[in-house]
Amino acid sequence: MEAQATRVIEKASQTAELGGKYLTFNLADEQYGLEILKVREIVKVMDITGVPQMPDYVKGVVNLRGKVIPVVDLRLKFGLPGTDYTDETCIIVVNVGTETGIVVDTVEEVADIKDEQIEPPPEFGSQIDTRFILGLGKVGERVKILLDIDRILSDTEMTQVAALAGK
Repeated sequence: MEAQATRVIEKASQTAELGGKYLTFNLADEQYGLEILKVREIVKVMDITGVPQMPDYVKGVVNLRGKVIPVVDLRLKFGLPGTDYTDETCIIVVNVGTETGIVVDTVEEVADIKDEQIEPPPEFGSQIDTRFILGLGKVGERVKILLDIDRILSDTEMTQVAALAGK
């Protein structure tokens, strides 16, 4: 019990320093946010070249102005049902050691979320990994799940993705 209390206190102190600008986007019916400093650019979905023997959420690579960028479908990575891409589907190019594209349903806005609007992520016990959640941003009537993009892919997965980009 004491260890859990310590984790809650640590997460609460971490969220006290998370205020700032977040690019917000939708996946299924939920809203998420990424630290704007991790975002390189946003592009419409383009032809994605599949790569054999990759996990299903690694859709392949795109050629973005002569640079090969691996693409991860965030819906599939999070265990959500896949969906057809629409005119609103975007690829957010993020810098996670290597430039990587993440497919999202729609991009919303850049939101300025203050420290006092951010709650620590809930504790679900040791069976559910929430390390990739920075906190929960309360914006108006909505809650936005603020993601630590550096922790969404494991080290092994990042090695695979970096190999796709030729790094």
